[in-house]
Amino acid sequence: MDEDYEVDLYLRQKWHDERLQHPDITEVLDLNDPNLVKAIWKPEVYFPNAKHAEFQFVTVPNVLIRIYPDGEILYMLRLKLTFSCMMDLSSFPLDRQVCTMEVASFSKTTEELRLEWKNFKPVIMGKGLKMPQFEIDKISASDCQETFQIGNYSCLVAEFFLSRSVGFHLVQSYLPTILIVVISWVSFWMDVDSVPGRTTLGVTTLLAVSSQSAGIQSGLPQVSYVKAIDVWMGTCTGFVFCALLEFTFVNYKWRKFTKPTVQSHRVNGELAVFDLQNDQVSPKGLVFEKKDPKHATLARRIDEYARFCFPILFAVFNLIYWPYYLL
Repeated sequence: MDEDYEVDLYLRQKWHDERLQHPDITEVLDLNDPNLVKAIWKPEVYFPNAKHAEFQFVTVPNVLIRIYPDGEILYMLRLKLTFSCMMDLSSFPLDRQVCTMEVASFSKTTEELRLEWKNFKPVIMGKGLKMPQFEIDKISASDCQETFQIGNYSCLVAEFFLSRSVGFHLVQSYLPTILIVVISWVSFWMDVDSVPGRTTLGVTTLLAVSSQSAGIQSGLPQVSYVKAIDVWMGTCTGFVFCALLEFTFVNYKWRKFTKPTVQSHRVNGELAVFDLQNDQVSPKGLVFEKKDPKHATLARRIDEYARFCFPILFAVFNLIYWPYYLL
């Protein structure tokens, strides 16, 4: 993800030059010969936040000067520019960005040259223009002034208010992780003693959500702050990990045995162990063990509580997450 944007634009400048107010000019005069264009004075403007610029030459130099009989001049040229846009990705991919395009005087101070926007629709977007990742909410045009040691220079700023399209990230990031978290809850509905199945399910879902998070992070710039997608992926990973921990604790309780009261005697010359609680005899030193019913009941209750607590907590997280980053 590059923090810049590329535009193909028509730059139109209009000013009044009394020297070209000649009685022989009775109608509008168009000049598109580069040699004639160079002979006429033009404002020396540049784009302060542009990283790269190209002049369009296909199929002819895309430049035009129109001279009106009253000395008014319209100067139009076509440019391909790459502007830098410093983005704040703390709410990515639910973020809104403001990208600017600046036009400023290069060599003339405000005493010699003052730039002004056109009164009506100073910035016009092309019809049917769509961006793959953003939607343009509005465009704001304003004046500014750059101050340097050698003087003050007039400048213009066009601000593009953008909101990121969430559809792609819903399909590629949010829905898959939601399904992975929900699948991890299937473990709560399996038998407590289904150790291989529940272990496989827990480890598989944990690896899946970790792989999904790594794939998302690989396409993002390395920033030092936490993004909205980091909060989402971290929470989903936490839910899956907690489901695996829940099974570990439940299985521990389920497998916990009582220590029976035993007594050993020799019967017919062989060692036998008597379980005084259950009146059982274990020959050859084998001790009968019995599961503690309290721990077994607790293990089943924990599973029953988890079936409802995990979805409720995940729903509460969604109720907090989406309004916080969208509103």
